Amino acid sequence: MKILHVVGARPNFMKIAPIIAEMRRYPEIFEQRLIHTGQHYDDNMSRVFFNDLELPMPDDFLNVGSGTHAQQTAQVMMAFEPVLRKYVPDWVIVVGDVNSTMACTLVCAKMGVRVAHVEAGLRSGDRRMPEEINRIVTDQLADLLFTPSRDGDENLLREGVSPERIKFVGNVMIDTLAKMLPKAVKSDVLERLCLSQGRYILVTLHRPSNVDDQTALAEICCALSSLSHTNKLVFPLHPRTRRKLVDFGLERKLTNVLLIEPQGYLDFLSLINFSALILTDSGGVQEETTYLGVPCVTVRPNTERPVTIASGTNRLVESKCNSIIDAVEAALARPVRRPSPPEYWDASAARRIVDVFVSTVGA
Repeated sequence: MKILHVVGARPNFMKIAPIIAEMRRYPEIFEQRLIHTGQHYDDNMSRVFFNDLELPMPDDFLNVGSGTHAQQTAQVMMAFEPVLRKYVPDWVIVVGDVNSTMACTLVCAKMGVRVAHVEAGLRSGDRRMPEEINRIVTDQLADLLFTPSRDGDENLLREGVSPERIKFVGNVMIDTLAKMLPKAVKSDVLERLCLSQGRYILVTLHRPSNVDDQTALAEICCALSSLSHTNKLVFPLHPRTRRKLVDFGLERKLTNVLLIEPQGYLDFLSLINFSALILTDSGGVQEETTYLGVPCVTVRPNTERPVTIASGTNRLVESKCNSIIDAVEAALARPVRRPSPPEYWDASAARRIVDVFVSTVGA
């Protein structure tokens, strides 16, 4: 069975790594190839993750780079089509909700190649988010839909997806987290940054609704500035966020905040694990903090991962200075507790995914 795995952006790598590793257990069944579209092209946002996650180097690198959503989607489609013709796979596996995921799924649908979508069914209900459009389109076209939580199944059924296409397998990103956590806790990143366990707040921001909007970013910087007077704040800067801080003249508000480069997977996981709280707009970080029991404040009006809210580790907050300050202080004041992980967040999602493919052999 010829499998083509597609990755394009940093969150994809954590989701595809355990699937590749699990398929290696069946060399008589699977012939695997890895395609990197190059949607994330900065070394700290891409190449270092291959090393940390023990991923094979890509068989093809499409090098599409940045651009508007339309430009990037079109570039991925044009670059991916000849790759698909070259390898003629039985299945293409796409993960997450980035532009590469939707673009490659569209090409496969046009060429009659079967697609499996890992992390299917997530919905924020907000079509202003580019990721929401990517999710909806990908899930309508994919042949197999692997969901990370029960709400994903419900969303797909409500949208008219056939139950036979839906497989609840759990959260494959937790497979990677559980495997790599013992290495991450041994990282010296806290020592290098002069941090103490449980004595700092970790900040991550990259969504256009927060960083491309000058008013929203100014409000967030106001909150960070205020919080930095009583808390140690560590802020790995996404390239887009760094550019916007400079463009809007807001970096001067963050003089008390420790601004650092994007981190590799192991160092970043260590920073999450030992933080007192995370302030973020990332989807994946919401999941990681839920599994680790770390308080999380998400600067968004909605989330496609409501299971993190139900678990009690995560809360949403609008991008307003006082609202963010109040939410962070309230979360820090609550007793820290380690909730039970959501159903099937048990480091066995990749095994369930691969079992589905294995069961089709000779069928």
